[in-house]
Amino acid sequence: MAFDRSAFLSAYDTLLDRWPVPVDTIDVGTPYGTTRVNAAGPTEGPPLVLLHGGGSTAASWWANVGELASEARVFAVDRIGEAGRSASSGQRPLRDVEDLHGWLDAVLDGLGLERTDLCGHSYGGWIALSHALRRPDRIDRLALLDPTGCFTGYSPRYLLHAAPMLARPSEARARRFLAWETGGVPLDPDWTRLYGLAATFPAARPITGPRPTAEALAALRARCLLLVAGDSRSHRPRTLAANAARLLPQAELRTLDGVSHHALPYTRAAELNAELVRFLRR
Repeated sequence: MAFDRSAFLSAYDTLLDRWPVPVDTIDVGTPYGTTRVNAAGPTEGPPLVLLHGGGSTAASWWANVGELASEARVFAVDRIGEAGRSASSGQRPLRDVEDLHGWLDAVLDGLGLERTDLCGHSYGGWIALSHALRRPDRIDRLALLDPTGCFTGYSPRYLLHAAPMLARPSEARARRFLAWETGGVPLDPDWTRLYGLAATFPAARPITGPRPTAEALAALRARCLLLVAGDSRSHRPRTLAANAARLLPQAELRTLDGVSHHALPYTRAAELNAELVRFLRR
């Protein structure tokens, strides 16, 4: 299925229009291209950068941003090379983990953020944790929402169900995959539409790396909150929680029962937002 850019941007804007707070759109120039950032909240508030999960976009924080923007100046970032409103320059592509963190450094620099809180969901959680380990002087608080690639591997069943969508991307296959992973719970139609269209985006393979070592995690300086989706099918939630408790004992660890990996940011938004606000509040 070919990528329909017009339909995708329309679906993106539909979801962004549901943000319950005024949005400032910021285009940040980096050596890798122009990064779109959706900002909300008081300009003098403490900064909080949001990194969405794989296959999602910065618009997808609609159920969280209202509460978060009451406590912070929120910056939701569209990653370059993935579906969203960021645009690669073509002059310096993201090729490896060093480029990925160089890009994020450039975004934070462009926003004027010497230090910030950082929150990531899924693959965005891996990026957030990796960045906090690499840039300990830059990240104050770190919130990880059912992160992948940090404390345990993917479930083989998850990879098996994702394979058709990855091999031959289409909106229909993406919807079927979401329906399986979320256990058939009612899904928001605007979010599902955007996720389905994003699956057809002609993107390169996501840049990732190994799980952090025990030694690296022991040295983490940022205060950390880890929220586990109790019904996640992307990995075994109990294994993730047990490994995180062992490897990162200084972190606050919570398991939200009855919610899946992909639906975590919005199907239990009230509970999730309360946990994040409590953790981020100074």
